[in-house]
Amino acid sequence: MAGTMLGALITGGWLLQRGAHTGTFTAYEGARLFESVFRRIQTDYVDTVADSALYRKSVDGMLYELRDPYSTFLPPDRFARLNESTTGNYAGLGIEVDLRDGWLIVVAPLPGGSAERAGIQPGDRIIEIGGRTTKGWTNEEASKLLRGKPGTLVSIKVERPGIVQPLELRLERTTIHQSAVRRTAMLSDGVGYIDLKAFSDSTANELKNAIGTLLGRGMKTRILDLRTNPGGLLTQGVRVTDLFLNQGQKIVSMRGRVPDANREYADTAQQTWPQLPLMVLVDSRSASAAEIVAGALQDHDRAVIIGQPTYGKGSAQSVIPFGDQGGLKITTARWFTPVGRSITKVRPSDDDEEPGPVKKERFRTDAGRVVFGGGGITPDVFAGDTIAPPAETDFLRALGAQTTRFRDAITDYALNLKANHAITTPDFAVVPAMREEIWNRMRARGIDIQRSVFDEAQALVDRQLSYEIARYVFGADAEFRRRASEDKILKKALDLARGARSEQDLLRRATAEAPADTAEAVAGGGGGR
Repeated sequence: MAGTMLGALITGGWLLQRGAHTGTFTAYEGARLFESVFRRIQTDYVDTVADSALYRKSVDGMLYELRDPYSTFLPPDRFARLNESTTGNYAGLGIEVDLRDGWLIVVAPLPGGSAERAGIQPGDRIIEIGGRTTKGWTNEEASKLLRGKPGTLVSIKVERPGIVQPLELRLERTTIHQSAVRRTAMLSDGVGYIDLKAFSDSTANELKNAIGTLLGRGMKTRILDLRTNPGGLLTQGVRVTDLFLNQGQKIVSMRGRVPDANREYADTAQQTWPQLPLMVLVDSRSASAAEIVAGALQDHDRAVIIGQPTYGKGSAQSVIPFGDQGGLKITTARWFTPVGRSITKVRPSDDDEEPGPVKKERFRTDAGRVVFGGGGITPDVFAGDTIAPPAETDFLRALGAQTTRFRDAITDYALNLKANHAITTPDFAVVPAMREEIWNRMRARGIDIQRSVFDEAQALVDRQLSYEIARYVFGADAEFRRRASEDKILKKALDLARGARSEQDLLRRATAEAPADTAEAVAGGGGGR
């Protein structure tokens, strides 16, 4: 046995030396090597592995070695979810749920869905689906039963705060369209707010309709919120940008190896609302098509960008379906803003040393303002906290894996207040007795942290409690108003908009604020362009 192992080690060493000496393979040699290794695993590997699994692992390994997180093979379930995100369509009840205390709690019914028509309310607890208890289910398990073919029926049993007997409902699954525009609102001083959460195949039309609605309500300035927007369809990013630029202005340039991947996109018509000032909110989770929009509007001085640097995804992917096996998502191009910026953020690999200061290349907008390449879209005006207050950090660190139980305690208390009709106005204040009740409910759930740590995190506890009570007692609009009142990036935008009558007014104010912010956020600069 020892001789056999020694022979194996010597053989392995010889192969390693030979590979290092040879360096590269021809296509023929590579194919032969793959076939030889494949057959060896089939016959000699200690465990039996099905051929189908080996082929799939080979595909995954090949894509992994590209070191590109955006190139991957999607199994059927993930491929289906990708299609849902790009169309916004799925078949189900139209209901958003979350897990609390091991049960499915309704966050909100979606407009137009059968759940809304049946009177499902925020805070309802779904205790059965199809006659099966939902205790301990995951969101994925619930989704499989709530969704299905349009026209099919599903039975659910619901407990509602303040109602003794559970409600038994039989609902029809229908085609639901998840709107890319998640919220519109009129804020102070004629400022209209639009929260855009995705770039699916109807985003531009939805956005155009939302703007028209807000204009009818007296909008004088627009805020387009692209925070936490992961992107989506390139064509929709172009069409959204087209709404705000003039004919002939560049939007984005694509560069790749295949002819179809090389393309210049430009605006095709005069903008519809040239007199309306525009502000765009971004953060570190604004990516891809969201960055295309923000970059083009910034380069052409059409919007003031406010918030934190964006994600930095300067590449585009193509999706190739492979029947019932899933689909391949592969990077086929890199994109550049109208002035030639690549906004790709360099992310160190596991082998890299600690990165030093990053120097960003400088570019000039149409009006001569300095903008930067690399590291995402750098805002014109920085706003929002990048580091949480120490007391809040200490509290979250102390909770650790108990964070879910903390959220359970808050939601359970909010639902209790709803059942008892204890909160009568959306402008309620969180008082010490409420905070004490949260502490007691945390202790009852076995959360073991120091009382002093909890007390010092009062601001965080009060915020989370106020959001949950507003959501479950008064609905999503009330929750939004509470969040908006404490949203530092949104408040910065409202301050900037106060009294501004044109985009030029906004840009002048942004430029006045930019030097100190930019010096803090950008280390150095490249050659001018």
